[in-house]
Amino acid sequence: MSDTCWTVTSWNVNGLRAAAGKGFPEWLHGLGPGPHVIGLQEVRAHPDQVPPAVARPDGFVTHFFPANRPGYSGVALYATRTPDSVGTTLGVPEFDVEGRVQLARFGRLLVANVYFPNGNGQDRDNSRVPFKLAFYRRLLEVMDAARQDGLRVLCVGDYNTAHREIDLARPKDNVKTSGFLPEERAELDRWVASGWVDTFRHLHPTARDRYSWWSQRFGVRAKNIGWRLDCVFAAPEALPYVRSAGIHSDVMGSDHCPVNVTVDAAITD
Repeated sequence: MSDTCWTVTSWNVNGLRAAAGKGFPEWLHGLGPGPHVIGLQEVRAHPDQVPPAVARPDGFVTHFFPANRPGYSGVALYATRTPDSVGTTLGVPEFDVEGRVQLARFGRLLVANVYFPNGNGQDRDNSRVPFKLAFYRRLLEVMDAARQDGLRVLCVGDYNTAHREIDLARPKDNVKTSGFLPEERAELDRWVASGWVDTFRHLHPTARDRYSWWSQRFGVRAKNIGWRLDCVFAAPEALPYVRSAGIHSDVMGSDHCPVNVTVDAAITD
């Protein structure tokens, strides 16, 4: 590849139909020189439900994986290079029907675009936590198998978990809230223990007040009372190629903001 770096971006758009009218097309075309790989989460739409300029924008190839349930979950991939393949299964039907995973391969680079489940449950009783933890474990098995096949894996997405106290504004108030429960954080501990690296925290170990999600209650984002839920984790084989990691809290249009990494183009070779 002649390009020096690729940029890999993750953004929970909180409904692509809504984001389409809140600056998403302008943001997409303002990204600058590629190559770009962009994973969107919580798309909540089929491609024929958004304007053609959003579903199939000039300069990008796109791939959508909606949930079976209308208006729920869903992921989408935008890239300036055509992936060699895109997989959408974890081999577990109860996960696959929710439209949460895309596994896009570009040479030896595998980008996993993932919308991790929320553990809250319908009654905010944390009833979905076991489902969420099982999803974490199965995804890790699939990605570790890809590593064994010689791929360099980046896992981007809305993890729906803040890993450390530094990753949310009010940790003491949220120890019983899904997204900061000990058992949820322990799953990320297990990822780290097996060699996976949170790229932003690796490059910015002491950075505080850097969040990617804010409640939509009035004034919360302006006061930066947030959580860092959106991450790019790198497998050990991918980490040497990571050059930078960023959180773009100035980008509006969703209750989340984009996060990204730049990686040396040799990651695909």
